[in-house]
Amino acid sequence: MSQLSTIEILGGGPGGLYTAILIRRLLPHVKVRVTEQNPEGATFGFGVVFSDRALDFLKADDAETHDLIVPHMERWQDMTLNLPKGQVTLDGVGFTAVGRLELIEILKDRARDLGVEIRFKTRIDSLDEFDADLVIGADGLNSLMRQSFEDQFKPKIEYFDNHFAWFGATIPFDTLTQTFIETDKGPLNAHHYRFAPDRSTFIVECEDATYKAFGFDAMSEEESAKLCSTLFADVLKGTDLVMNKSNWRQFPRLWCESWIAGRNVLLGDAVHTAHFSIGSGTRLAMEDAIALIHALKDHDDIDEALAAYQAQRPPVARKIVDAANTSATWYESFGEKLRLAPMDFAHDYLMRSGRMTPERLHQIAPKFAADYEAYSAVHG
Repeated sequence: MSQLSTIEILGGGPGGLYTAILIRRLLPHVKVRVTEQNPEGATFGFGVVFSDRALDFLKADDAETHDLIVPHMERWQDMTLNLPKGQVTLDGVGFTAVGRLELIEILKDRARDLGVEIRFKTRIDSLDEFDADLVIGADGLNSLMRQSFEDQFKPKIEYFDNHFAWFGATIPFDTLTQTFIETDKGPLNAHHYRFAPDRSTFIVECEDATYKAFGFDAMSEEESAKLCSTLFADVLKGTDLVMNKSNWRQFPRLWCESWIAGRNVLLGDAVHTAHFSIGSGTRLAMEDAIALIHALKDHDDIDEALAAYQAQRPPVARKIVDAANTSATWYESFGEKLRLAPMDFAHDYLMRSGRMTPERLHQIAPKFAADYEAYSAVHG
C-alpha cells in the first residue's frame, strides 16, 4: 500500500485498538494514531463475552495478541437456565469472558509496544481536525464519523421494545446463566456470567409493560440497582449489584448501507450492532478490523482496498447481525414463554436465532438433545 502513509483512528475501544495493532503488523510503514475521548483507564460496562470458539479467528490471524488475552479469560462449557418451574443445564454451549477494561489494557499495551500513538481524553468535534490519508471510525454507536457523513453511510437505526440495564456483581457464576423470574408487575430476566474469578456481568432485562409497571423510568441509577438486587436476591446470594453507567436503555438495531465515505471508513458498533444475547459485538468489531486492514495490505490503491472491504465484509457480518436480531426478538416475548415446561422452554431458547437445526443441536449439546428427545417421546 504505497499510497498510504498516515491513518487516524477515532475511538480507543477494542475495535479501534486492534485496528491500530493490525496496521503496525501488516502496514509497518504507515503512521497510525488512535484518539479516544475518555480518560485512560476509564471504560463503561463490565465483562466482554465471546462464544467458546469465537477467538479462533484471532488465533489464526494474530497468535501473539491471542496469547496475551487468553490467560485473562474465564471459560466454561455449559449454560444454565434458571426458570420459575425449574432449572435446565445446556451442555456444550461454551463461552469465554474477560473484563472490558482488562481487554482494553491488554490491547493498549500491545499497541504501544508496536509504536502506536494513543491520545486519551481528547474530544474531536470535527473530522476536519484530522489530516491523514485515511480516517477509521471505530467510535461506537454515537459515532461522530457516521453522523458527519450520514448521507453517504445511509444508516438505519431502530430500537427493540425491551429495556435493559447493565450492572455488575461481586460474586462469580459457574456458567453463563439466564435467570427468569415472575413478579406481580411482570417477568424479568437477568443475563449473568463471570468475567473474573470474583466478578460478573449482570444484565437485567424486561418487557416494556414490566418496565413501566415498576416505574424504572422514574428511578435513579441507585434506586433501580437496589430494586434489581432485591428482585434477584436469590441468585445474587444477597449481594448488591454494582453500577457503572447502569442506566436503562433499549437496544439499538443499527445497520449502515455503506461502510465507506470517501477516505472515511466505519467498523464495529459505529456501523452495525449485534444484540448482547449472542455475545458477538466485540468479535464483530475485531473481525471488521481484520477484513479492513487485510484489504489495505492486499491492494496498492486505497480506493480499491476500501471497495474490496465494502464488497466482502458486510455480507459476512450481516449473517451474525441478523442472527443477533432474531435472538433479540425472542426476548421481546419471553414472559409468554415462561408458561412452557422447562425442557420446552430450553429447546425454544436454543432454536431462537434461526441458525440452529436438530442436527447442529446434537453436535453442540448432545446430552440436552438426547434428554429432550426422551422428554418429547413421553410428553409429546
